[in-house]
Amino acid sequence: MDPIAARSDRRQTSIPASPAEVFAAISDPARVARWWGPAGFSNTIHVFEFEPGGRWELTMHGPDGANYPNESRFTRIQADRLFEIEHLNGHHFVLTLELQASEAGTQVSWCQTFDNVAHYEALAPFVAQANQENLERLAAEVLRVTQSS
Repeated sequence: MDPIAARSDRRQTSIPASPAEVFAAISDPARVARWWGPAGFSNTIHVFEFEPGGRWELTMHGPDGANYPNESRFTRIQADRLFEIEHLNGHHFVLTLELQASEAGTQVSWCQTFDNVAHYEALAPFVAQANQENLERLAAEVLRVTQSS
């Protein structure tokens, strides 16, 4: 099997909020619908069973009007620390978000791992941009709520 580092997109960002505040945006389906996906996408969440083994089904709506059905399974969840899914349809991958308290708030580590290097490399330019936009949208959602409190 190919080394994980060779088949993964890794990103980090700092969000000026507590891990609990970041986790709240990850664990609430109404909030996830606002930030999930690249810029310009919106979401309809059909199923969100937020527990290990639970299903997550959504339709992502692209800015071009195309619909993208998605099916995932929550694999690991640790309140205020970790969120992990296995994406089951289309491109198979595991996505892990880790939250670490820092002086500036929360360090978010994002790792999307594909089954092999060839699959990852075929998608790498899109994945890099999409994942960065996803993190930016997560940060905006967290700040939207924390700054209005």
